[in-house]
Amino acid sequence: MPDNPHPVLLEQLKAHLEYFAESGIDGFAPKAVSGALKLAASVRDKSKSRAPRPQQPAPSTQTSLFAESGPASVRDSSLEEVRDDLGDCRRCKLCQDRTHIVFGSGNPQARLVFVGEGPGADEDRQGLPFVGRAGQLLTRMIEAIQMRRDEVYICNVVKCRPPGNRTPQEEEVAACSPFLVRQLAVLQPEVVCCLGLTAAQTLLQVRTPIGRLRGKIHSFRGARLVATYHPAYLLRNPAAKRDVWEDLKKIRSLLSSS
Repeated sequence: MPDNPHPVLLEQLKAHLEYFAESGIDGFAPKAVSGALKLAASVRDKSKSRAPRPQQPAPSTQTSLFAESGPASVRDSSLEEVRDDLGDCRRCKLCQDRTHIVFGSGNPQARLVFVGEGPGADEDRQGLPFVGRAGQLLTRMIEAIQMRRDEVYICNVVKCRPPGNRTPQEEEVAACSPFLVRQLAVLQPEVVCCLGLTAAQTLLQVRTPIGRLRGKIHSFRGARLVATYHPAYLLRNPAAKRDVWEDLKKIRSLLSSS
């Protein structure tokens, strides 16, 4: 380690080790440490040199969820356009009890996008995704792959909190998911990480259980997609953190190789 390590790097290292400790990992081989340092430097250098990507059109909410493009009049060039179109959304009954619409937050040039299920109580109050206990764990997961939260983009399938944090119903997903697809079309990430069953099944358009979807690399509209367990699930089932770490390593490898 350098004589005067950068304070941000120290914080990331601390979060990295805390995540490993919670996962039951208490030691590293010297070769693994050396490899991790080289990988971190590679990811950091590529991130610095990365040029802004050209924006591509996104589908209309009235077209197929997975249409490659929509009419020219509804193509989006920015997240602000998608948010403006969402407006004070009343497209499903989730609007009845919400405090705030939780659209998404993060870097509009993100290489990596995390997609969750829907806002919880903390998110509903603040209008931001993943700010509660599950969000704190997600932050540590991001830092475990040598990234910062402000480097990624985070959003959900549905933008309003389901009552009691229940799973969004089919009609709610149908009303809201086109806006998610439009967000992703504007962002054009290299990697999409689906956090939990709802996000993975929605984007992949399958009914496959999350346990069979994770551990593989899927495709979604030109991006690589990795499905893993939701941080809220990990809070209830800490043993699953080992599986999630394997998924995070896949994400790190995809980013470092592109």
